[in-house]
Amino acid sequence: MRRIGRKLLRIVLWVFAAIVFLLLISSMVHATYFRQRFENIEPYGELVEVFDGSMHLYSVGEGEKTIVLLPGMGVGLPSADFGPLMRALGEKYTVVVVEYFGVGFSSTTERPRSSANYVEEIRTALATAGFRGPYVLMGHSISSAYSELYASLHPEEVEAIISLDGTSTALSAPMPAFAKALLPIARVQQDLGLTSLLGPLVTNADAIGSLGYTTQEIQDMLVFAGFSVNRTLLAQMGNVSESIEEVMRVPFPPQVPYLKLIASDTYEKPNPMLPVTPIEYQLQHLERIGGHAQYKVLEGTHFLYQTNVDKIVQLTDLFLASRL
Repeated sequence: MRRIGRKLLRIVLWVFAAIVFLLLISSMVHATYFRQRFENIEPYGELVEVFDGSMHLYSVGEGEKTIVLLPGMGVGLPSADFGPLMRALGEKYTVVVVEYFGVGFSSTTERPRSSANYVEEIRTALATAGFRGPYVLMGHSISSAYSELYASLHPEEVEAIISLDGTSTALSAPMPAFAKALLPIARVQQDLGLTSLLGPLVTNADAIGSLGYTTQEIQDMLVFAGFSVNRTLLAQMGNVSESIEEVMRVPFPPQVPYLKLIASDTYEKPNPMLPVTPIEYQLQHLERIGGHAQYKVLEGTHFLYQTNVDKIVQLTDLFLASRL
């Protein structure tokens, strides 16, 4: 029995040592090869100085109306992620994507990750880059909340809001303490190189390319995914509940047209994190916005803008033509 026990112990130790060795190799590859690839990618657009850092803005099109695309939380490279939608909208509009601090080609920041600060940073970045309102704000996920606060604080600068499966500002729940405590684990996983190594293995590049993404965009998104977790992003994630509550305290201006495009997954599938049904979650949000708010359910996941480009362009044209 003792021999068997010792043999099992040796096997466990060998397995443990092998795992440690592989993680060491993975982290070294991440810190050298993938880091070099990451640093060699040139910004798609323009870097502008904003407060204590720099923010990246990328624009296409020269239309009369300016649509500002604002990314959801955790998207590594929005200027590539929004690529197909930008090109389609850019045939008629001026389209600019704003990459927040800690996202894409933008630097990190020491500024608190409050909704008010996001609004101030969006305004400053756009003005510094030479863009002038009023804007059509098209925010995905949590950026829909930032868009609402922007309109509440500066209604004269917002022509309309088109929410891409936006986070509701009619309901907020504090993030559990254990969940906040787990956030830094994402940084550990990144530093070990697991995202950089596994990303290309589990990604179907042909399927993504069929959605309208270029080969360069796909490659760049995969590289950036391995470097997307930083202190600024973690601060944003840890402050989500407070950010939503900040917006909830301010009424939405009734003169600003509002269209919410909702993913069918979000609208239909129960979410155990919510105290209400998915439909109630959406209807309460629309009620907070006001009786003028419109909505449309589109087939797909939370990232509906990746798979519904033509439909979003069509609905944008109809909405802006009818309401403005």
